[in-house]
Amino acid sequence: MSGFGGIGGVGGAGGGAAGLQQIIALRQQIIDRSSLLQDLRGAGAASGTAPAQDTTATPAGGFTGALKSALDTVNASQNRADAATDSYEKGETMDVAKVMLARQEAGVGFEATLQVRNRLLSAYQDIMRMGV
Repeated sequence: MSGFGGIGGVGGAGGGAAGLQQIIALRQQIIDRSSLLQDLRGAGAASGTAPAQDTTATPAGGFTGALKSALDTVNASQNRADAATDSYEKGETMDVAKVMLARQEAGVGFEATLQVRNRLLSAYQDIMRMGV
């Protein structure tokens, strides 16, 4: 079963836990960034001024980097799944379980990304509806 190890770290003992740990870490980063932004917003409201642009640039850069990294990981997973599917269709690979596992991993990654996008869009719409 060592062939599964090359598919996004899934397979082997506890391999699925690594992907789960990455998702949990990304979630924690989002929560941390959100609380930091709320603290900055609260400090700006208390002093009667908006927070400086320099203080908000660092958290946004960190979130942007984390989001880009997550999207790159999902894209790589989809590319591996496409390559495995093409290999199977050409008869180069005979292990259909490997191909199906790669397709499922790509599908789950895409669904998670879609849910994050929906939440971000909803948060953006809520912010735009707020009265100033």
